[in-house]
Amino acid sequence: MGYQFMRQKPIGRYIVDFYCSKLKLVIEIDGETHYGMDEKDKKRQTELERLGLKFLRFDDMDVKFKMAEVMGKLRKWIVESEKDKEQQHRHL
Repeated sequence: MGYQFMRQKPIGRYIVDFYCSKLKLVIEIDGETHYGMDEKDKKRQTELERLGLKFLRFDDMDVKFKMAEVMGKLRKWIVESEKDKEQQHRHL
């Protein structure tokens, strides 16, 4: 769809799994290292959202075994984001 994602991107004091600056989108892949880290992940996400970033989270097993589904969700998110931006520009 023409968007570039950077892997292991430092943002502030964090490193995110994937980041697209044009979409201001962070993609996190949650695996075993995230189990039991719900509060820490929530705090981290909240801090990054305060910078205007959006988040998509996927389970690592879905990435490994259901990649088509993951990509479909990402495409859907991008299409909806583009529509939202288009509507915002019309109202300006």
